[in-house]
Amino acid sequence: MTKLNKVIAFGLLALGVASAQTPVRVGMAYDAGGKFDRSFNQSAYEGSQRAVKDFKVQTKDFEPTDPSQVVQGIQSFAQAGFDLTIGVGFNNNAPITTVAKANPDLNFALIDSVSEAPNVRNLTFREQEGSYLVGYLAALNSSTGVVGFIGGMDIPLIHKFEAGYKAGAKAANKNVKIIAQYVGTTPDAWNNPAKGKEIASSMKSQGADIIYAAAGASGNGLIDYIKQTQCLKAAQLPKGVTFKSDNFKNVAKSASYTKACAGNSRPMFFIGVDSNQNYLGDFDKNPKTMNHGLTSMLKRVDVAVYETIKAVNAGAFKGGTQEFGLKDNGIAYALDQYNTALISKAQQATVAKVRADIIAGKIKVPTDR
Repeated sequence: MTKLNKVIAFGLLALGVASAQTPVRVGMAYDAGGKFDRSFNQSAYEGSQRAVKDFKVQTKDFEPTDPSQVVQGIQSFAQAGFDLTIGVGFNNNAPITTVAKANPDLNFALIDSVSEAPNVRNLTFREQEGSYLVGYLAALNSSTGVVGFIGGMDIPLIHKFEAGYKAGAKAANKNVKIIAQYVGTTPDAWNNPAKGKEIASSMKSQGADIIYAAAGASGNGLIDYIKQTQCLKAAQLPKGVTFKSDNFKNVAKSASYTKACAGNSRPMFFIGVDSNQNYLGDFDKNPKTMNHGLTSMLKRVDVAVYETIKAVNAGAFKGGTQEFGLKDNGIAYALDQYNTALISKAQQATVAKVRADIIAGKIKVPTDR
């Protein structure tokens, strides 16, 4: 080989190595509420960051301040030749579909909706299954027999959460009363904590002591309200509602709770959604005292995002629909240091049996209210 040919060969080899090391680029188009909503969007973000750590991919985030900006944000990723663009939330269906069809050589993913474009991987979930489990736990632990559900945007997707929650609660206690209300009918419903707090207050006045929110960042209003009020007092109960149980009388309480809730009272709890929000109920920053997050319905958006990025990184991406549920651990309820004192071993065993029955098809969980 001549000296010149050696130089050319070395240059081509170096170019090949550089090309092989070019990292996969992933564009993340978030839904209303932003990537740090401590819920749905944040779960997607955490999945992308795990992929950054494991596969050395590069990510770029787009957080629209207005729904009209979504198309431009997704187009910008495609124009830059990003290997994968992920639309977080059903509101991204139309823009993802449009841009994917115009760029058949690129990969796209869509969470919580189904696109007809062949180069889109649709990541959907059986939210009703996890909602059934947390509804079951809510009814088992409610001291008043009244529980609440706060939905974000009034759409079929969130109806799945409501339907599962109601069915699970009724299965645990046929006499339980379930109050349901939605924040709104537009995408703003995902980012209105003030309205979430207002709904929580209304539900407490009706006797609800455990409230489940599937409302994105609006659910933070529920958490803030429970942090402020902490409990229901007998004198505040509406007509026809009484304390029927006291499951948490032996759980250590914070000094703040003991002072604010002296006398005949019962604690209030929220149920988190999507991400594990249990820690947000640790109002005194001491896991040894009673936590106000009973549990969280885990919708493993982080796993779906991570696995999709992994597939692109490995050159194994395929379009189509992938559904996650209890069977593949894409849906679950959270049990950790913050709530093990709240959910007894007996209740854990009961819910494990319910979970198994759902997976086996013995329990049919409704998807529509």
